[in-house]
Amino acid sequence: MCRSIKTLRPPALPEEATEEEMRAAALQYVRKVSGFRAPAAHNQEVFDRAVAEIAGATRRLLDGLEIRGTAPRG
Repeated sequence: MCRSIKTLRPPALPEEATEEEMRAAALQYVRKVSGFRAPAAHNQEVFDRAVAEIAGATRRLLDGLEIRGTAPRG
């Protein structure tokens, strides 16, 4: 869908993804889906909320994944 969003889990990313990396991926996703690089002032709040919600979902996803061949998180 959006080629600039990189994989944020091992082994593609050997260390744990940072909050900044997750937010950047969420921002790219929201930009792609909305069709706006930067929203108009009247859409800023909903745009920012979507980015925050997707970044949170990304964190929950990464925290819940079990990747074979890597040490358990904990």
